[in-house]
Amino acid sequence: MEQYSQQLNGIFQALADPTRRAVLGRLGRGPASISDLATPFDMALPSFMKHIRLLEKGGLIRTSKDGRVRTCVLERKTLAAAEAWLSTQRAVWEASTDRLEQFVTTRRKGKSR
Repeated sequence: MEQYSQQLNGIFQALADPTRRAVLGRLGRGPASISDLATPFDMALPSFMKHIRLLEKGGLIRTSKDGRVRTCVLERKTLAAAEAWLSTQRAVWEASTDRLEQFVTTRRKGKSR
């Protein structure tokens, strides 16, 4: 459980930044080189590489090097882990709101008598 929690911490830390989310959005369409990924952003390559390293550390992407070109690929299984956690949380909250709705409805019926 602790390892799962640490994995989620890394995932959500990586997702917390709009630059990293944009990179993931681009990688959702297929692999890309780091230079292609960096092009839309107004930042120096060393700064952009910090984002890449954090995404890699969070397990959201995998990089490989072929000659001088480093290519990034989205790790969909990691995103599935985050989605599973979010789905569980959604189910908990929906159950809570269902119980609240039932309580309010029951109270209204009791007062209208």
